[in-house]
Amino acid sequence: MSPTTAPAPGLPLPAQALAAAGPVDMVINTVDTVGTADIVDLDAEPERGDFAIPAEGLTDGERLRALDRMDGYLTRKRRHLVGYQATQELAGSALDLARFMLSNINNLGDPFQSGGYKPNTKVVERAVLDYYARLWHAGPSYDPADPESYWGYMLSMGSTEGNMYALWNARDYLTRPGAPRPVAFYSEDTHYSFAKAVRVLGVDTFAAVGAADYPGECPLGGDWPAEVPSMPGPSGHSWDGSGAVDADALAVLVEFFAAKGHPVFVNFNLGSTFKGAHDDVRGACERLLPVFERHGLLPRAGDDARRGFWIHVDGALGAGYAPFLRMAAADPAFGWTPEAELPEFDFGLTLPTRQAGEADETGESGEAREVDMVASIAMSGHKWAGVPWPCGVFMTKTKYQLEPPTQPEYIGAPDSTFAGSRNGFSPLVLWDHLSRLSYRDQVDRIRRSQELAGYLERRLRELEQETGAELWPARTPGAITVRFRKPSPALVAKWSLSSENVSTTPGDPAGLRGYVHVFLMPSVDRSKLDALLADLARDPVILGGATRGRALGVE
Repeated sequence: MSPTTAPAPGLPLPAQALAAAGPVDMVINTVDTVGTADIVDLDAEPERGDFAIPAEGLTDGERLRALDRMDGYLTRKRRHLVGYQATQELAGSALDLARFMLSNINNLGDPFQSGGYKPNTKVVERAVLDYYARLWHAGPSYDPADPESYWGYMLSMGSTEGNMYALWNARDYLTRPGAPRPVAFYSEDTHYSFAKAVRVLGVDTFAAVGAADYPGECPLGGDWPAEVPSMPGPSGHSWDGSGAVDADALAVLVEFFAAKGHPVFVNFNLGSTFKGAHDDVRGACERLLPVFERHGLLPRAGDDARRGFWIHVDGALGAGYAPFLRMAAADPAFGWTPEAELPEFDFGLTLPTRQAGEADETGESGEAREVDMVASIAMSGHKWAGVPWPCGVFMTKTKYQLEPPTQPEYIGAPDSTFAGSRNGFSPLVLWDHLSRLSYRDQVDRIRRSQELAGYLERRLRELEQETGAELWPARTPGAITVRFRKPSPALVAKWSLSSENVSTTPGDPAGLRGYVHVFLMPSVDRSKLDALLADLARDPVILGGATRGRALGVE
């Protein structure tokens, strides 16, 4: 960012200054005498009026000018996007796949039946599902006669839809007449859409059931928390922790409700929204399995063999790269060892029940067997892989899938998906991306992102020393995101930085800190990071100018 001082306070920034500013994104007119700052954002969003459609429509010239305006805006913003889980590495697919825009492609209904609407790409969708089923150890392709085969589909919304589908499937799978209702558990670092999903689907959270039915009985002490606590950091609170779920607290909470007969739904995160953290799915499951055994949730008592728990992995970001981290860690041939171990998280995660002949608390001996712990996984296709619109993958096992409510004659296939009509372009784009990359290429992508994350964290600490500014840089080991102090609104807008206010002293408004983060997606390179660092080094908020910071509305 290149600041330009106006010749006189209170006067508009001259047009010639804007022209002289060239390719920079904004110009700051600093007026030290009054401590204010006027910001002119040269990349402001297009106006609504630019795209107004009159009754008579637009001429070709007007229509193309409007499209050019949007194209220019998106091109500039794409070059600076670093604050969200969305890769901008999309050029190859656009060149090869534009021809499919001539077709109205709709993957209507179940992906494993072609259905009546024939302009579909379900065969490509199944190839994409097979690819991730291998990575996630989900078993053979869907076969209704094989309970260990996988079933899944490509999402139209992204992982939010996948999480909702998992909750929906789990709610119906776990609910039994006359039995206590299922209870959902998710951590405070879980994506905000989970809170929305439980309300939409009428799924009870442990906090709601605890407050309503068991007031004053929280086994953690005090009031019932809204979500499962995340791991504490050096402060003793979770704000400076890793962002991973506190498995000890989770086990205590699950035990309380399992003992009262409630079926259990647990969500784990693989690449959390703000800190990019990976829950230790295996470690947490090792804590939970004995709880499930003690309270009859494995299997559930009754006429059917359904168990009383459902474990879902929200891998919106991480499920796309986690398998390649584990490959690199297990095979020296890849020539790189990831900086942090990533435990098992997928359908291959199995754990033994108590050993044969070993007595439980009732004195009865049991027969040892392996239990597969994970029931479903969701992943976004527009995040790590890079599809130019929201989409994703949901996957479960056939043995957990409930029958679809109807098989509409109109579409000629079971309506087993959440959306019904589904985007048939998404499988093509995701298939095209996957087909271009070997497993080694995929390992190199995540290696490069982790190395860039380490580079950015290191450079932020050096910038603190060089400028004397407090940047609060932090990174969870193994994450591909780095968080730091929130700069001025101008830089937040320029670099599309996602922000979050963090309470460093719970209950004390004076302890709020504003953070932003950078995700090191495959489209981010060192030159972008260096440009961001140069902007931060000149930013008045980062440099700690109290007067200017207040004028910009940032503390």
